[in-house]
Amino acid sequence: MDYKKAGVDIEAGYKSVELMKEHVKKTMREEVLGGLGGFSGAFSLAKIKEMEEPVLLSGTDGCGTKVKLAIILDKHDTIGIDAVAMCVNDIACAGGEPLFFLDYIACGKNYPEKIASIVKGVAEGCLQSEAALIGGETAEHPGLMPEEDYDLAGFAVGVCDKKDMITGENLKAGDVLIGMASSGVHSNGFSLVRQVFEMTRESLETYYDQLGATLGETLLAPTRIYVKALKSIKAAGITVKACSHITGGGFYENVPRMLKDGVKAVIQKDSYPIPPIFTLMAKKGDIAEQMMYNTYNMGIGMIVAVDAADVEKTMEAIKAAGDTPYVIGKIEAGEKGVELC
Repeated sequence: MDYKKAGVDIEAGYKSVELMKEHVKKTMREEVLGGLGGFSGAFSLAKIKEMEEPVLLSGTDGCGTKVKLAIILDKHDTIGIDAVAMCVNDIACAGGEPLFFLDYIACGKNYPEKIASIVKGVAEGCLQSEAALIGGETAEHPGLMPEEDYDLAGFAVGVCDKKDMITGENLKAGDVLIGMASSGVHSNGFSLVRQVFEMTRESLETYYDQLGATLGETLLAPTRIYVKALKSIKAAGITVKACSHITGGGFYENVPRMLKDGVKAVIQKDSYPIPPIFTLMAKKGDIAEQMMYNTYNMGIGMIVAVDAADVEKTMEAIKAAGDTPYVIGKIEAGEKGVELC
């Protein structure tokens, strides 16, 4: 008896590392010390000394059951972007700059080419967010997971000068809410998605005219990363008073998290185009509108609140970063919460 006969292939693990090295190297920042393969990832904090009061920010998350679609379609090169996005977007909406990222892949069986494809996506997410991929772990779990299955999660660390943190404490009535377009469903609510649509390769490869793509292509579209957009706003000299990453819980759970007591967010539902995947899902699954807005981003992945005088400048900064902004509402005096009208 040996480890391989028990279900763990150490040689496959070595091959996975070799195949992923080329992708990981592309994400390196000058602060990274050492290379891939050490027992820990090392990152110099020398530049942080230039800040008045540096604050470390962290985020950890996964892709949920969206991974199941990647497995069914045998397409694994974008799911890693989702894992990075879910972590770095949270850091960015607190005013932070993501510094580095670590991933964790649990699999039933280590197929080196598949693992390398997953990490390729992770590296792409790191490039988009300008974070270094400084480490990770691939764990083979025979007997715990089916051989074809895997799960992916990640952890990110960022930094912000305390004076630049986005806290919502200076929000006031009259401030304007600007939403940034999502790329679709992102990485939340897939347990419901999987009840609405049949989860077979044939179903996912079905082309829908209203989507302009197959169902699988639409659903697997990677989560939009908003790090560069928020950096662009900051570089333009604009103060973001509050910010919300629209993830699980949709508008109803996430928007109130950006508010202080005594103010509410009023959002106009017709102020931006809702991606057709949400309309299709609501109709096919007979899902009430309130539930849709309480589960999905409905086409808006990030919301910032700025002073009314900064709206045009903010819109231009977001566009310059490659994102699409919409004025979607405003802040009013009232009980803390969100109103959709």
